[in-house]
Amino acid sequence: MTALTYFAYGSNLLSERLRRRVPSARALGPARLTGFRLRFNLRGGDDSAKCNIEPQPGGAVWGVAWSLPAAERVYLDAAESLGEAYALQTVTLDLAGHGREAFTYVGLPEQLGAEYPPYAWYKAFVLAGAHEHALPDAYLAGLARVRAAADRDTTRRALNRDIVRAALAALDDGARRAAVAEAVAELVGPLRV
Repeated sequence: MTALTYFAYGSNLLSERLRRRVPSARALGPARLTGFRLRFNLRGGDDSAKCNIEPQPGGAVWGVAWSLPAAERVYLDAAESLGEAYALQTVTLDLAGHGREAFTYVGLPEQLGAEYPPYAWYKAFVLAGAHEHALPDAYLAGLARVRAAADRDTTRRALNRDIVRAALAALDDGARRAAVAEAVAELVGPLRV
């Protein structure tokens, strides 16, 4: 079966989130995309901000390289609203000191606007995933500074909090689990570790 490399930089950093979309996805490790910057400027279907990347000379976006079966990309395309919110783009990553070609999603121009806050649970996905995969401390600090908004939809908020809770339960490393729980506590409330 043909495998693809996918570069996740937003909510799909969180293993639990991505595996609910693409069950056989396997993390290859932290990766860096140079010449881009991370923005929260894509308007999601729920009217909150979602992550996007855009070119920036000298910039860098950290994320996770994932391997997934080519046949399962359709699930990810559907989850990412390919053609409605995002387009596919091929990029070259630095993965463990080696260049690696990958696909990723980039916001369609008509869906982009000024920076505005993501919902707290969405920011928790991004921040928890970045901690889970041990992205650089300076990058984690930048993510932590992103302002978030409360989601008034209590059902959606609870469902997404449960995804963060399941992600914590799946972490084998107790110290990392505690760090993730602490990082997202103000966003989704205290989580038992």
